[in-house]
Amino acid sequence: MKDCLFCKFVSGEIEKEFAYEDDDVVVFSDIHPLSPIHLLIIPKKHIEDFFHVDEKTHMAIANAIKKLIDDNKLMGRGYRIVVNGGGAQDINHLHFHLRAPIKSTD
Repeated sequence: MKDCLFCKFVSGEIEKEFAYEDDDVVVFSDIHPLSPIHLLIIPKKHIEDFFHVDEKTHMAIANAIKKLIDDNKLMGRGYRIVVNGGGAQDINHLHFHLRAPIKSTD
């Protein structure tokens, strides 16, 4: 999508360092982290909302999140996966937040 910030990251129009990338997904740090690890996982193709995600993209995102959990050794340390939708997201490009470690008040 022409005016989508995340699409500009994916296309390289705006330079962004990716913590992970594969054929379907990119991952980068949130610019306003709420925890020591706060990553955004996004599909490369523009999808506005979780309601519209297809099975292939859903599996690609799930596999990327599992890899990030493993790579960051988050099992047993606590983590949170969040997705906003239905107009609650700041950027209308499907994205998941992976946050860790999580405090008990978080």
